[in-house]
Amino acid sequence: MKKVVLKVELHDDRVKQKAMTTASALSGVKSISVDLKDSQMILSGDTDPVSVVSKLRKCCHTEIVSVEPAKEEKETKKVEPAKLSLPLHQAYPLIYYVTSYKENPSDCVIC
Repeated sequence: MKKVVLKVELHDDRVKQKAMTTASALSGVKSISVDLKDSQMILSGDTDPVSVVSKLRKCCHTEIVSVEPAKEEKETKKVEPAKLSLPLHQAYPLIYYVTSYKENPSDCVIC
């Protein structure tokens, strides 16, 4: 991933739209941002800066300001479910005993 900062001369909205359309059609471009105040276009992705400038020069005057590796975004931490770390007799306190019907008829669950 590269971050390419270009100086572009955007006179009006039509030229700006045409430059953004041309830049977005290039292969490897992940994101485009335009700063009209500083006359800069910032492209990020796996692109060749020379080919980007040659394509953009067809619609407006373009110069390379800087090419640097893009900062990778921090991955969000995944929340793992809480693990139960209790002894077995505390984790499962209900233990059922099986008794036969003949020993004590009142203990029969099915009847």
